[in-house]
Amino acid sequence: MNVMRKRRDAWTVLITMLLVCVTALMPTPKAMAADLGLRSTVQVATSAGGMVVSETRDASQIGAAILEQGGNAVDATVAVAFALAVTWPEAGNIAGGGFMMIAQPNQDQVQFIDYREKAPAAATADMFINNTSRFTWQQIGVPGTVAGLALAHQKFGKLTWEQCLMPSAKLAAKGFVVDAYLARSLNFVLTRKIVRTQEKFAELRKVYGKPDGSQWQMGDTIMLPDIARTITTLAKHGPDAFYKGSVGKALADAMKVGGGIMTMQDLADYQAKWRSSVHATFHGYDVYGPALPSAGGVTLAMMLNQLEVLPLKQYSRYDAPVVHLIAEAQRRAYHQRAMYLGDSDFVKIPEHLTSKAFGKQMAHSIDPMNATPSDTLTPAPKLADESPDTTHFSIVDAQGMAVSNTYTLEKSWGTRLIVPGTGMILNNEMGDFNPIPGHTDRKGKVGTKANLIEPGKRMLSSQTPIIIKRDGKVTHVIGSPGGRTITNTVLNVLLHRIVFGMSMAQAVQQPRQHHQWFPDRIAFENVDDPAYLSLVNQLKQMGHTVTGASIHGQGSAHSIEIDTTTGQRIGVADWRRGGAAVSQKAVTQH
Repeated sequence: MNVMRKRRDAWTVLITMLLVCVTALMPTPKAMAADLGLRSTVQVATSAGGMVVSETRDASQIGAAILEQGGNAVDATVAVAFALAVTWPEAGNIAGGGFMMIAQPNQDQVQFIDYREKAPAAATADMFINNTSRFTWQQIGVPGTVAGLALAHQKFGKLTWEQCLMPSAKLAAKGFVVDAYLARSLNFVLTRKIVRTQEKFAELRKVYGKPDGSQWQMGDTIMLPDIARTITTLAKHGPDAFYKGSVGKALADAMKVGGGIMTMQDLADYQAKWRSSVHATFHGYDVYGPALPSAGGVTLAMMLNQLEVLPLKQYSRYDAPVVHLIAEAQRRAYHQRAMYLGDSDFVKIPEHLTSKAFGKQMAHSIDPMNATPSDTLTPAPKLADESPDTTHFSIVDAQGMAVSNTYTLEKSWGTRLIVPGTGMILNNEMGDFNPIPGHTDRKGKVGTKANLIEPGKRMLSSQTPIIIKRDGKVTHVIGSPGGRTITNTVLNVLLHRIVFGMSMAQAVQQPRQHHQWFPDRIAFENVDDPAYLSLVNQLKQMGHTVTGASIHGQGSAHSIEIDTTTGQRIGVADWRRGGAAVSQKAVTQH
């Protein structure tokens, strides 16, 4: 037994050394982008009128065109959301869900729409104990995207629903040019072994495979007639076509064939909801974020309340004390997130979490010189594995209405399942519930109760679309994809701008850090950049484990800043996943 243990330990040491060597050779996300011929700097646009910043140029242009036609920011939101379902199919969607923040000019209230997916009526807490695959029909949550967009449009839209949808239908039918980011995404999913070999993914291969069987290249043209027909049906017959009509029936029928549990009744029962937004103050700014079942607003508020009383301004952004304090605030907020947050319709949430007093209490527990081991807060539970593949867009119109919208299929390309004939990719959002019922133990083998599966319950999310105001006027619209890193990406951008005085472009461009309680480590984008070697070494001396971020970087924070004196809009498209800031060419006066 001792010999076996020694051999195992020797292999562990060897593998660890190899991983360290490989990590040391990995380029930074910025260098990786340059090597792949992708953009490695932000793209900035300015305008005195409307501004749209999204993941693809085609989607941003469709949104800007809606503004030019006299539509407002909500009209443009509907148009961009459907356009991204066409041009960014790994995350843009019809059969997913998300969260939307809406600020109207000259009104204090920032409104919030929850259109998160929910568990079907037949869902059970233990349904995934013996089947953890993310690519099955059981993983599909009841979609909320169409309902959420319709709810916003019914209250605020100026153009017709059909006017907002048809540009995307026409783009899909006519075809559009594949850029480097879409080519990479298409080739990634189509070359996965399960996609190539399993019959249930035949529809994905048919819809998105290149006709000659080769890999997609930048400059190719892709046509998507199936999703064009689906969007046209929704445009002509409204959201009921999805929840009570032909599109919903096709989905329910496919669920039966595939062995899923969602029914036509689940679709008919779905409702997007208006909820009160989460409000925090930070150095004179009012920060509005989403309420539960998005953990983003509460978690961001907890971090801001800590950081407001910590001495960040005494240092430069990438001084070790600053990175340490931010990481410790993140650690504590994410701990509270895991312990208590879930769908507030099902779970009682402690009222003190977003209070200034609790933020100060957490801040005072931080050792300024040493990392706090995460397992001293509580042992690690088995949490849901939240994918980094989501998409965010920000819109401000000429009249000052602002929308911050984040929506998702959960994993990149969701379940990779498509309802035959619709072109519609289905979410795997059920995987965002904690998978194992029971209390947390010290071995971390079970999940926290707040986010366990229940029929009709909405799964916890990290999506954090925010709108920031000062003196009653909108100053910033920010959000990001990135799974559990989302809230910290938004935090990084906010701190860069408000605390460290960077320009909006710099705030989005600069390296980001992330700590989520467990795994107990700081993920830092530029960990292998020689310029940050001293910082990384100092953090390690303080007791932190420091690793790199994803090879593509942390998040994609498409943002807008408004100069409240001049009214100028500054749109910033993040470089990490591509994207485009497009200004309204002509300001329409009403």
